[in-house]
Amino acid sequence: MALTDINAYLLLPQGIATSGQPTVEQFGEIKAAGYEVVVNLAMPTSENWLTNEAEVVAGLAMEYVSLPVGWDYPGLGDAEQFFEVMAKHRDRPIWVHCALNMRVSAMMYLYHRIYGEMRDLEATQYLNKIWIPNEVWQNFIDAVIELYGE
Repeated sequence: MALTDINAYLLLPQGIATSGQPTVEQFGEIKAAGYEVVVNLAMPTSENWLTNEAEVVAGLAMEYVSLPVGWDYPGLGDAEQFFEVMAKHRDRPIWVHCALNMRVSAMMYLYHRIYGEMRDLEATQYLNKIWIPNEVWQNFIDAVIELYGE
């Protein structure tokens, strides 16, 4: 099994990888690849939610952070919490996932733009490898960029 087999896997710079929901077995592969922190942005109501994910990740001696972000109503507070988690673990290999990597790709786009990790073109290219945001998420992205600037 390879990391590339994980749904919507995407490797980003600075020791960050993103994906859709990994399976229990795939978390073992994530650990074996050297990731130390798992951040989950999916909602408990997501179709493929793992009810025991926190225990699985902790059992592999990785740190687990759950930041559920509503699909139909992402908020500025969600972005702020995400930025805080990313800043706290900045120097550690981080795996960030949600159900399909759509929430994550939008949040990573914002993180890279606001914290100067990438220019707009590069950040947009990574975002668009996963999806082109719908109206709800594009409005969210625009609001966060307007609030925080570039």
